Amino acid sequence: MQLDRIDFALIRLLRKNARLPNKDLAERVGIAPSTALERIRRMRESKALLGFHAEVAPEAVGIGLQAMVAVRLQQHSRTQVESFQAHLRTLHEVLSFYHVAGADDFLVHVGVRDSAHLREFALAAFTERPEVVHIETHLIFEFHRNTELPLPPGEGPN
Repeated sequence: MQLDRIDFALIRLLRKNARLPNKDLAERVGIAPSTALERIRRMRESKALLGFHAEVAPEAVGIGLQAMVAVRLQQHSRTQVESFQAHLRTLHEVLSFYHVAGADDFLVHVGVRDSAHLREFALAAFTERPEVVHIETHLIFEFHRNTELPLPPGEGPN
């Protein structure tokens, strides 16, 4: 699907506040509400828009500590990668994960109660896995999500 400047404008607004009423979205980009609704429907159907999410305060749900865990697998085989990905999808403490290139194979963002929970989680979730050969844990002191798109206005598709 080819996105134009109106689609990009709608996406920018939705990234900042996915709860904006359709009428407000349409008004801010200068189109009819029916057009805005149709464009958003089209972007969802084509998978340009993957979903809408609630940003939750970690402390409100019992997350007192977050970390990024770098994981290195024993070998780079499809079987091990897919097995490890399936395992990560079952863990409630995993907030997100990235399959990456470089010295490590995965970066895993985790949220836990405290350092004792992190230690037990890392032992059970990573070090006991047969495909994992090395982990390195980095504590996260602060996290901010960028609501902007990578391309500044005017540099995306027209």
